[in-house]
Amino acid sequence: MPEQSADRFLARVCLVFVALLLAGLLVACASATSQSTLDREPTQAPVVAIAPSAASHSQAVSGTLRLVLVPSESEVRYRVREQLARLSLPSDAVGITKAISGALVLEPDGIIVPDQSRFVVDLRTLASDESRRDNYVHRNTLETDRFPTAEFVPTEVRGVASPLPTSGDVTFQLMGDLTLHGVTHPTTWAVTAHIEGQDLTGSASTDFTFDDFNLRQPRVPLVLSVEETIRLELDFRLVRES
Repeated sequence: MPEQSADRFLARVCLVFVALLLAGLLVACASATSQSTLDREPTQAPVVAIAPSAASHSQAVSGTLRLVLVPSESEVRYRVREQLARLSLPSDAVGITKAISGALVLEPDGIIVPDQSRFVVDLRTLASDESRRDNYVHRNTLETDRFPTAEFVPTEVRGVASPLPTSGDVTFQLMGDLTLHGVTHPTTWAVTAHIEGQDLTGSASTDFTFDDFNLRQPRVPLVLSVEETIRLELDFRLVRES
């Protein structure tokens, strides 16, 4: 083989060797880069896992219990002891209405949410067994033209486990502010209820005097006397609202 041809042959061999060497280096670098990316990926996993935890906390905080009154299955009554001229013994004057609406909202720990809890009664619909009594009460005692409604805002529950049991009988006290005849006065209701599934049914009562709310005590010839104490009674059905 001539000397010049031999030199060209050796040059080609060297070029091929260098090309193979460069290709090997490129493959090695690519493999290292890929492995480095894989090694870094697990560090991102905890970031994804945080979101469900935050959502669960938000749901727990907002898990209030809302008990909504069913007006068609509820009734409010006032009861006052009176002595009528035509009767030998005292009897109760009773006025009734179903015009009541409202709800009781509780936090998971049993604390009442006052700005979402209230009950309102339309006093203009109160009726007894005597129309003359009703006319007097509406015009002179309750003055329903000026004060058409009564409102109770509950603020505290005492004497019942929290959260409420899902079934059975419970008795407790419900405290709050009653606004009647333009006067707001703290009142305490004695409550007896039965819980069954989504329903809470029962009765509640509270007592106050005419003077507590600046109410005019009836004075008419047909009524010899009226006791100072007024009793409010409520028969109710509350339904859990999801």
